[in-house]
Amino acid sequence: MNFHAYNRPMATHNVIKVSFKEQMLQAREDAIIQAVNRLLAEKGFDAMTVDQVAADVGIAKASLYKHFPSKEDLACAAMVSVMRRAQAFLDTLPTDAPPMENLRTVVGWTMGLKLAGEMPALPSQNSKLRTTLMASKDYMDGLMDVSDRLGAWIEAAQAQGALNAKFPPIAVLYTLFARACDPVLEFLKMGELYSNEEIIALVLGTCFDGLSARPV
Repeated sequence: MNFHAYNRPMATHNVIKVSFKEQMLQAREDAIIQAVNRLLAEKGFDAMTVDQVAADVGIAKASLYKHFPSKEDLACAAMVSVMRRAQAFLDTLPTDAPPMENLRTVVGWTMGLKLAGEMPALPSQNSKLRTTLMASKDYMDGLMDVSDRLGAWIEAAQAQGALNAKFPPIAVLYTLFARACDPVLEFLKMGELYSNEEIIALVLGTCFDGLSARPV
């Protein structure tokens, strides 16, 4: 008989309890980020105002500033959320799938977000916002992770002959990133001639297959 077995202290599990106040603050912060995401997708960064965000969430602007001290911080939080969402989606893709297939799947997914009004539209040139994004570890870590994974697929697809190897991988990567905010998607949707699925298929075709006529 193992005497010591009866005298060992029982294992305890540390359960982190979140107070009701903390839960409410987190819920409010999530609502703010969702509102910012919608407004950025609808209006873009320059047209979005802090007053609009506060009104959309239903809180005072002073309360909003307790969570995010500036408009740039609001946009940064929305972009961090998008990056985490992208990372989670990449995690669902099969590791043994052809790299070109995964690239098309990711770009199609971003187009779907754009058509659903869930992809933030940010200005290409805004030094203050850029500084805020560059200073955010969460954003930069997410961006680097997504870029590295897409970059690896791009290089593999080029090595297999599925992508044109004359283009530098970084140029291909930025081209694919640009599809997430492609205005062609909205123009086609406004015409009401195609479903979202058909629009995505059309733009995917122009992106990956090009516009040049090919002999049958």
